[in-house]
Amino acid sequence: MKPPPFRYHAPRTLHEAVRILAEEENAKVLAGGQSLIPLLNMRLAAPAHLVDINRIEGLDAVEVSGAGVRVGALARHARVERDVGAGELLREAVRHVAHPVIRNRGTVVGSLAHADPAAELPAVLAVLGGWVEAESVRGRRVVAAEELFVGPLESSLEHDEVAVEAFFPALPERAGAAFVETARRHGDYALAGVAAVVELDEDLRVTAARAGYLSVDTRPLVLDLTAPAEEAQAGPGALDWSVAAAYARERVEPEGDIHATADYRRHLVGVLTERALRAATERVLEGAR
Repeated sequence: MKPPPFRYHAPRTLHEAVRILAEEENAKVLAGGQSLIPLLNMRLAAPAHLVDINRIEGLDAVEVSGAGVRVGALARHARVERDVGAGELLREAVRHVAHPVIRNRGTVVGSLAHADPAAELPAVLAVLGGWVEAESVRGRRVVAAEELFVGPLESSLEHDEVAVEAFFPALPERAGAAFVETARRHGDYALAGVAAVVELDEDLRVTAARAGYLSVDTRPLVLDLTAPAEEAQAGPGALDWSVAAAYARERVEPEGDIHATADYRRHLVGVLTERALRAATERVLEGAR
């Protein structure tokens, strides 16, 4: 299959890129292209202009600090996957993104801008309370994860904006995180997936627990599981995550499709929630030993 006709642009600066987007309403940004190119080839997208930002310098940075991880628009999945400072949750999620050949080219920020509810990284950004910075001829603005994802393959980014970087906040002290998903084959879209974060106090009691879900809603879903976790805690470090898993299972409303029924996805939410929360908690306890 071949894409529909379009005019190709290869700006050398961010200023030039946003100017083109401002002048041409029916335009798409090309970074890694691992989501956009298949859409073009299947004629599911037909932009009149394609703005390739790969020649713009300075957009491929991955900066790790005590505050978190800042990922530039051209930073590939594979680079983040290899960066030990990027945090276990982000790196675990990236390892589940398609296959190595895709991760060598696809970008983290591009995945976020694509806003696929079955993708791993939107759920991670949402559960961490991260954000994306977007630039246009009007200037730069910060778009929080809770505002970024509007619906399936739909974000709140304007047509003339370039998502220039994403920020994944660091975990607080005595916090752990884990990512798990179930797919028919590794690299396929997940039937369901969970990114979980657990925070404990000095006495190893739960102070916060939350989980971000993929493939169970029209956009990344985040649930606060603190209350059921606190209710089920028998003592310091003694956690029964089955209660929180049941709580999550009752609050999701997935849709069925040719890959899985709604009931099966709801069942997976319970199983994966418990598994992810247990793994996240174990990481906190390991650090406390």
